[in-house]
Amino acid sequence: MGEAPVFFVDDIQGSFSNGFDLKLAGFETATALGNKTYVIGGNDDPTSNGVRILNKSTGEWVIPTVLGTKPKALKGHSSLLLNQDKILIIKSNSKSSESVWFLEVDTQFIQDQKKKFDTEVVAWSKGVIGDAERPIVISGPSGVGKGTLINLLMKEFPTKFGFSVSHTTRAPREKEQDRVHYHFTKRSVMEEEIKAGKFLEFAAVHGNLYGTSIEAVDVVADAGKRCILDIDVQGARSVRASSLEAIFIFVCPPSFEELEKRLRARGTETEEQIQKRLRNAKAELEQGNSPGLFDHILVNDDLEACYERLKNILGISESVNIAPKTPNKVFDFPVDLSLSKINENILINCGPAEQRVVLDLSSMKGGAPGRTRGLNMYAFDPITEGTNGCNS
Repeated sequence: MGEAPVFFVDDIQGSFSNGFDLKLAGFETATALGNKTYVIGGNDDPTSNGVRILNKSTGEWVIPTVLGTKPKALKGHSSLLLNQDKILIIKSNSKSSESVWFLEVDTQFIQDQKKKFDTEVVAWSKGVIGDAERPIVISGPSGVGKGTLINLLMKEFPTKFGFSVSHTTRAPREKEQDRVHYHFTKRSVMEEEIKAGKFLEFAAVHGNLYGTSIEAVDVVADAGKRCILDIDVQGARSVRASSLEAIFIFVCPPSFEELEKRLRARGTETEEQIQKRLRNAKAELEQGNSPGLFDHILVNDDLEACYERLKNILGISESVNIAPKTPNKVFDFPVDLSLSKINENILINCGPAEQRVVLDLSSMKGGAPGRTRGLNMYAFDPITEGTNGCNS
């Protein structure tokens, strides 16, 4: 994309009182990191995405490339630098479930993206209270029975597992629904999102793009379910190279001859199609044994036995009614907020009553361009209880 837009200090009248001492507009915060100051919020310019950077060495303003899903207009927030590579944002006048955001400015993901875009890059990541179970990547050649295994899981544990909905640039077929069978999108849009790092894996098939977005996996986890990704070996390799912490399972037949027998027993394809699937299957079986790619190899010689082994791998050896998780406590944050940091805890000071909420970051994981999970939030009020401040 080349260089980011640059504006000099002299071009922005009234922004400074002396030297590089910022005069912030309403709803803006400034966070210094080295020779850069990140100004967040308060800018209605759609090209800025609410973030601009001052290079204090040159006096230049830079509008960075902004990745990730950004929060809605920041009409009041507090910010705090974390680990010299990200900025914590707490939105005021909001529910705690929607208030925690991170702007990554120098994480490994950002460093990689800067090389790709050859410009300044930042990325948003929404903070999520609580954790999510590791997603499951299931791969295997066509006809091996992985779809049947997944359907058995979904039938026995309908509230525990969910599918990520893939993206494609092909046109919908009869009775296919957008956001149900696929996210149908334009090629230009998907290519831009791929470049922006929003996809875990993608591939071109018969002239169309197919892929799994990070957002599609996050949506399943947000619903309290464990995400299942049914993708090919090449897709699994891409996911393995991403930041997603998943369990990788490869399903294979007892023999290549048995796989051919199963494909022919379908009776739904021509000889040419069968031969193509067999060629692809042979390549996938060879790749499936690549060191470090899959955590578990399941031989589907007997469907019932293979399904029991799959459940053992996932820690669900018998059918049970899985109790819903206890919902996290939700706090109402007022307009007046301030932040302070003690070790891995952020104290959110709410209003004149000095009531506090603790944001525990000790188990934080994930990050841009997906969610930041593993956060914990609880009330801590040493002075007053149940009066002004953050109400639950």
